[in-house]
Amino acid sequence: MMPRSHSTLRRSLLWGGLAVLASVAPAIAQSANFDGITLSTYPPSTAEVTGRTVGTYALGNIAGRDRDGKPCTGFADTNPDHILVLQNDFPTLTVQVTSGRDTTLLIQGPDNNTIRCGQDISRRDLDAIVQGEDWRTGTYRIWVGTHDQGQRFNYTLSVSE
Repeated sequence: MMPRSHSTLRRSLLWGGLAVLASVAPAIAQSANFDGITLSTYPPSTAEVTGRTVGTYALGNIAGRDRDGKPCTGFADTNPDHILVLQNDFPTLTVQVTSGRDTTLLIQGPDNNTIRCGQDISRRDLDAIVQGEDWRTGTYRIWVGTHDQGQRFNYTLSVSE
């Protein structure tokens, strides 16, 4: 039979370990699959990064609709594809995918409650775009999705004023 002090110690270590794991999990969830972007307002900024779609997790699980009531559709990875850091407020920004394929976008930030979603630029250009106003300083998580689950292809993501 194990002495009482060892049992208490084991229980304390178990709970302590679980607490550490719980505090680390959000940090792990914030890591992106591909390169990030950092923008400041001066000089006027434009940046591009590349990535590859994964297309297995329904973006509707993150948010069914964005702040303007547009549906958030498509499939991506559970982790964001890119992290966008805005060092200043931006009155307008355009986030656009270039792939030649049918893509979607979901952008979350700078808080967890602000969501922006985008789909086709036009009937001829199926790549996704989000154009919006009032982009506040902070960190944004970006998912690049596909309309059909499981599709994998390369893309370029551009962010511009």
